Amino acid sequence: MPRFLGRDGLAVQRGRVLHRLVHCGAEPVLVRVAQPSAGRVLFGAQSADRAAAEWGVERMRVALGVDQDLRAFHDRFRFDPLIGAALRADPGLRVAGRPDPFEALTWAICEQLVEYERASAIQRRLIRRFGRRCRLSGLRDAPTAAVLAAQAPAMLQSLDLSAGRAVALARCAKEIASGRVDLFDADHERAWRRLRAIRGIGPWTIQTMALSGQGRLDQLPAGDLAYLKLVGRLRTGDPRARGSEEQVAEFFAPYAPWAGLAGAYALRAGASRAALRIAA
Repeated sequence: MPRFLGRDGLAVQRGRVLHRLVHCGAEPVLVRVAQPSAGRVLFGAQSADRAAAEWGVERMRVALGVDQDLRAFHDRFRFDPLIGAALRADPGLRVAGRPDPFEALTWAICEQLVEYERASAIQRRLIRRFGRRCRLSGLRDAPTAAVLAAQAPAMLQSLDLSAGRAVALARCAKEIASGRVDLFDADHERAWRRLRAIRGIGPWTIQTMALSGQGRLDQLPAGDLAYLKLVGRLRTGDPRARGSEEQVAEFFAPYAPWAGLAGAYALRAGASRAALRIAA
């Protein structure tokens, strides 16, 4: 099954079936995903409203990337010196996505400049405090923009967000709840520009949200520590070296328009000493 489970507690694996609660407006939708065999992914949804159920399945299909046509990417890079072997070994790899771009934005803000375990703990606190709970399944969904927009930054800070990130999250939520920013609109760049005007929202946050929440495989979080370390090693051969954001962007430019997906494969390939020797 495409990789989706994180440590925030939103998606639950029961047996071989993935369970996730989403909301179409105010209507809860319980989506189940199973992969009975290689190359087949089955979706089902339970909701009081058929249109909401169909919306939930569509959003989970987007999050899991099952409809992405990557034939051109595979044809072009399956023998690439860095990612070719990883691509051939796991052609089904997808970037872990989120069904709601605001959820992806919220989680990206939580992950700014903190270790993954601490970010996951903050995310779980946000879900417990502000997420919507399904009485039948017991699952919770991520907080909505309207709910977070109504919170004082001090309340968000009490969940272990820094003061700056708490203010940034509250301001982003207000922009989206008011309709001034529409993350579902096809003009992604317009929404990005408005969000970038908020203090504390930089390129890494936007790139992470776009990649995981809007399906923009051309976006690579160049400031991510994993990529800074990877490119530093690949450019110098020194395992302690770190590249710059500009060097990361330049390194992955030849993989356009799939830099984000190429980055996922490169991180996997970069763990191999053979890949490091080839790329050095």
